Amino acid sequence: MRYLYLIFISMIVFSCQTLSASALQLSISSSPARINPLLATDSASAEVAGYIFNGLVKFDRNATIVGDLAEKFFFENNTTLLVTLRKDIFWHDGKPFGADDVVYTYRLMHSPKLVTPYKDDFKYVKSVEKLDDLHLKITYSQPYFKALSIWTMGILPEHLWSKVKDPMTTVLNKLPVGTGPYMLKKPFKVNERIVLEANPRYFIHPPYIRSVNLHYIGDPSTQFITLKARGLDIGSLDPLQVERQLDSAFESYYRLIEQPSHTYSYLGFNLRKKKFQDRRIREAIALAIDKKEIIDLLFFSHGTVCRGPFMPGSDTYPKDLKPYSFDPERSKLLLKELGYGPSHPFRFEVVTNTGNDIRINAAQIIQHQLQKVGIEMKIRTMEWQAFLNTVVMPHNFEAVLMGWSLSLIPDAYSIWHSDGDRKGGFNFIGYHNPKVDRLIVESEKIIDHEKFARMYRRLFHMIVNDYPYVFLYIPNSITAANRKIEGIQPSIIGIDYNQIDWVKK
Repeated sequence: MRYLYLIFISMIVFSCQTLSASALQLSISSSPARINPLLATDSASAEVAGYIFNGLVKFDRNATIVGDLAEKFFFENNTTLLVTLRKDIFWHDGKPFGADDVVYTYRLMHSPKLVTPYKDDFKYVKSVEKLDDLHLKITYSQPYFKALSIWTMGILPEHLWSKVKDPMTTVLNKLPVGTGPYMLKKPFKVNERIVLEANPRYFIHPPYIRSVNLHYIGDPSTQFITLKARGLDIGSLDPLQVERQLDSAFESYYRLIEQPSHTYSYLGFNLRKKKFQDRRIREAIALAIDKKEIIDLLFFSHGTVCRGPFMPGSDTYPKDLKPYSFDPERSKLLLKELGYGPSHPFRFEVVTNTGNDIRINAAQIIQHQLQKVGIEMKIRTMEWQAFLNTVVMPHNFEAVLMGWSLSLIPDAYSIWHSDGDRKGGFNFIGYHNPKVDRLIVESEKIIDHEKFARMYRRLFHMIVNDYPYVFLYIPNSITAANRKIEGIQPSIIGIDYNQIDWVKK
């Protein structure tokens, strides 16, 4: 078995190394389902679609929204967005891009034939009107803070998709035609390498790297071995690999890029339970948890303390946060105030999912830390789907250890508004704060970005002060990049935003 495994690794490496030196060798952990921006709900589909399609707008390296297919845009008033399209854009099949494509994509998204979760993002779009081939008028039913960001959604070609009978099963989901920097020349096959070719007519400029080869490598260990064998140009590393498994040869070939990831983990309390309804008990638990120790033990210090629900470095993240507080003595005083002590310890159970060793280990560290202040925490683990279906969604828990992603433009409604406390809702801890509700609703109607950010910074403080979660840690994202690649400039949105400017020597 081991012999066959080594042959498999050798085949991947040989395949990568015998391809053109001007090609970028990457890996994907799963096969795409549908390469269609309206249907790309899995990471592999979204990644490949990102090479092939463009939206009206995009985020630049500073996380500012700028034009993409749109040359310029402005709000005529709080509910009317006027868009001027670039005139130098062509689809991969040579047909010109225009306003009809945008109108069609919007209508398709609302077609009963198409099942997509992204439809909800466009709930306040009243109409998308073509003024002429290069001008659009988008009208909203109310001012909407996502009025621009929703248009990062990729646009589809009307001249092809208008002929499709079933948008869920069409071959265009396997052999897509877009306006993006790279093209797919043949339909992809499950678990096989995907080859993307540079678009010679790309409107910014043709990518300097002529092709991108996406190798299907489903196992993280296999990906790491392939990376060490120099079969990939870019790959992810975990802290243990960085600290214990790299040698000088690896570091001479690869540059390590380390940034905070866009995810965080938290300990969430079921606030419907009487034992958690006094804010002081939640604060006592938070003060007894040494988050820095968790990061040091689990990530070899490759992570940062999570201070709240929005992304560090973004405009919605407060700059006036007080120093992170770990205070077990204060925790003991609060417990004593509440009537807990050695003869009457506070007890609760935390539930988390199997298949995530980091999270289970974090629970064990927290358990040990809480013991030091007299809190007894029991740990229960469950398979992911069973965890969601029998514990999280029916609210059948005392506390959960879970994680959320962090967004450049956060939407607090689903997690923090009282309306999210419903069957299937994301506010499964039962958090209710009328002032937070009011601010969330008010902020939805703000199109001025700085005003929106100020309101969300207020929300950040209010939520954190209520201790509905113990916000735990943000692990670092560690990437190895071939030193022969020039032009990589890390930013808050990652490293691949300017991939068309990369040069592989």
